[in-house]
Amino acid sequence: MGKFVIKETASGVKFDLVAGNGQIIATSEVYAAEASCLKGIESVKKNAPIANVEDQTAEPVVAATNPKFEMYTDKAGEYRFRLKARNGEIIATSEGYTAKAGCENGIESVRKNAADAEIVKA
Repeated sequence: MGKFVIKETASGVKFDLVAGNGQIIATSEVYAAEASCLKGIESVKKNAPIANVEDQTAEPVVAATNPKFEMYTDKAGEYRFRLKARNGEIIATSEGYTAKAGCENGIESVRKNAADAEIVKA
């Protein structure tokens, strides 16, 4: 089972969603306060299981409505995703994947792990 790990940073608080195998599958922005970080976690729990997927690497790009996972390629040519809430805010981002299939698996892992993940402090 996955877990949300809350961590203090130099400028605030962030979370990582960690899969059962210990891999970090999504990361949040840095929040000013822990209460905001917890709201971000609740948003991921609520939105990830029902989010659409918008593949921005495909031609043509078929727009999806929020909540959604946006799959894209970064400047280094790696595949990444970002999870957007209903209001369009980015609530979680991924690491870079060398293969599109790895990115798609990452999205599915977030879907599976987010809803029931426990919340722990690092």
